[in-house]
Amino acid sequence: MKTYNITTLNEFIIRRQADFPYAKGELSRLISHIGIAAKIVNKKVKKAGLVDLLGEAGNVNVQGEDQQKMDIFADEVFVSALQASGEVCGIATEENQEIITFDDNLSKDAKYIFLMDPLDGSSNIDVNVSIGTIFSIFRRVSKVGHKAKNEDFVQVGTQMVAAGYVLYGSSTMLVYTTGKGVNGFTLDPTIGEFCLSHSDMRTTEYGSIYSINEGNYAKFPEGVKKYIKYCQEIDPEGDRPYKSRYIGSLVADFHRNLLKGGIFLYPPSPSALEGKLRLTYECNPIAFIAEQAGGKASDGKNRILDIKPDSPHQRVPFYVGSRSMVDKLEDMISESEEN
Repeated sequence: MKTYNITTLNEFIIRRQADFPYAKGELSRLISHIGIAAKIVNKKVKKAGLVDLLGEAGNVNVQGEDQQKMDIFADEVFVSALQASGEVCGIATEENQEIITFDDNLSKDAKYIFLMDPLDGSSNIDVNVSIGTIFSIFRRVSKVGHKAKNEDFVQVGTQMVAAGYVLYGSSTMLVYTTGKGVNGFTLDPTIGEFCLSHSDMRTTEYGSIYSINEGNYAKFPEGVKKYIKYCQEIDPEGDRPYKSRYIGSLVADFHRNLLKGGIFLYPPSPSALEGKLRLTYECNPIAFIAEQAGGKASDGKNRILDIKPDSPHQRVPFYVGSRSMVDKLEDMISESEEN
């Protein structure tokens, strides 16, 4: 009889705890609570069409976007789970204008700051398309024993201690890094546990997929337009044209490209001169994962993880994926601006 060696998320966390000599189990417990929250959200996502959780909630979030009902639910679940963990002293989330700080003594003694997009691509849930949760974790810089301060939420990306995403799709996956490689866990519904399914995830240096909303082509900067044309050209050696694949959910698009090799592009436009995606809780965590998997993330000129945020909700242009593809894009942007 064939036997299977199954490693659950909690088992994996315990095994890797030695990677963090400065921590005494706090980060491990925090990641465990993230897994619990993800399972609660996943359960609602799977039956959203049956329980009045589809569609808009009638509110507008800090980004000026209509809040979906599942956005609000996911936000509340993660905030509650993180506060209950006692390991987080503050949270910044896409759904809230102000940072959330906890006043209880346990939370004020916590070492970590949590930033998240609770439900990326939530408008896709109405049409049964994959959505996700994105998060990043920093060690606080303010004094332990006091409420978190704004300075805790605007740290440069290189200070992250962990980042990850949850993909709610045909299967549900939790992918995260603590700076020691990237590992993916698939939720086994029969036992209700995330199980290690993608160990030491790596992306290819030379990808063949480009992901961008080409409907906005006329609004793109000239360098991005040239890169798209490059992707579509026939290469005598047969490497191009590349395949165009775009879901409209950052988590889903990035996850596919991470596994298959490709680039995700979200350039600035006349209506969003600084780009649309948020640096601290969308671009930073995805960039951290990309680099740990051998890829690259850029705003077209600068490494994403080197950008110092002005606010928790700062937006930036975002290009992430296989290293050679991001390098080529940066070259074309630079050449276009020089001419």
